[in-house]
Amino acid sequence: MKLKHLTLTLAVTGLSSLTTAQAAPLKIALVETLSGPQASTGLLYRTAVKFELDKINQAGGWNGEAIEIMEYDNQGGPAGASDKVKAAIADGADIIIQGSSSAVSGQITEDIRKHNIRNRGKEVLYLNMGGEALELTADKCHFYHFRFTTNAPIRVKTLVNAMQEDGVLGSNVYAMNQNYSWGSDMEYATEQQAAANNYTVVEKTLHDVNRIQDFAPYANRIKNSGAETVITGNWSNDLLLLMKATRDAGLKIRFGTVFLDQPGNIANAGDLALGHYISHAFNVEANDATKAFAEDYKAVTGHYPTYVEPQTVFGIQMLGEALRNTEANADGKLNTTQLALNLENVTLQGPLGEIAIRADDHQVMLPIVVSQVSRDAEYKVDGTDMGFSVVKLFTGAEAVNPVEQTCSMKRPS
Repeated sequence: MKLKHLTLTLAVTGLSSLTTAQAAPLKIALVETLSGPQASTGLLYRTAVKFELDKINQAGGWNGEAIEIMEYDNQGGPAGASDKVKAAIADGADIIIQGSSSAVSGQITEDIRKHNIRNRGKEVLYLNMGGEALELTADKCHFYHFRFTTNAPIRVKTLVNAMQEDGVLGSNVYAMNQNYSWGSDMEYATEQQAAANNYTVVEKTLHDVNRIQDFAPYANRIKNSGAETVITGNWSNDLLLLMKATRDAGLKIRFGTVFLDQPGNIANAGDLALGHYISHAFNVEANDATKAFAEDYKAVTGHYPTYVEPQTVFGIQMLGEALRNTEANADGKLNTTQLALNLENVTLQGPLGEIAIRADDHQVMLPIVVSQVSRDAEYKVDGTDMGFSVVKLFTGAEAVNPVEQTCSMKRPS
């Protein structure tokens, strides 16, 4: 009897040890631009990801273990990102997160698609927080890619609709964009929205990215076109120098923008920014819920959420909700296929309204706010006397574009 009791005790102890050994922490890899001249945006993604993942860990993590956050500096290019994704997967990453640059996003989503085909049962999930190229939820869509940010059709649709209702759009619009996939998407979306919003695209231009120092010739083109509004997806100096050139040319032109809230833009533009419009995923001034979220974020990070940070936090919050309903495999590892299925069913009540994932293409349906740069804004930005005043709010369902016909998502059996 004593021998049987001892054997049973050892068996139970062994089972307990085996269970503990099988428990594996969830590993999430941030593959982002964390150094060099383009690091400012990548560091914002890191701040937002860490903000929400820390909250998830404080609440118990996943499967009884703290989530492990790994960081890989992709150095701003597709080739570097591809190498870092391979390294992250080799290090046991279950989920890859990235946002800066659609070119990088396109590389990562293809790398992960190919990896998952070769490694059935060991799939990796890609959470795209900022790559807005339309192809990512069109011909490049796949089951293990989720986009938690907007795209050009969403940005343009909400922008021109709000400006038209505000009586400032005019009937003649110039589409000015950078010559790569994002700029082409913006140009296409601007043309597509013309009939519904009663304007004509009088001219369109795609120009070199971050190589032009003198936009005076482009300002002359805008002047000669008779445009009343410029719709542009330009960012950084390509936006600021374009706006400056139109002012120097004496043009009273209205800009509809996408990235005017990039930190430093308002400070660099000064009074030049006043009166222009932006379509974005967050405005602290929208309501009490946005203000509460912003104050919570500032208490942890030292600054109010801006630019790419809000949608990144919301995306990680949706991940947290999906993880609640995702159990570990027998080996204690994450079942990424089950997580993806659960993520499709998450509905989050964000500060601007309901956020959900569209199962057909994994495009987030995210509330959008169109704002105008004004001195009357309650929350000033960049240390200036200006901020973003709310013009119009759109629900996620109102803002989202139709599913692209070229998206043919193969779902797991």
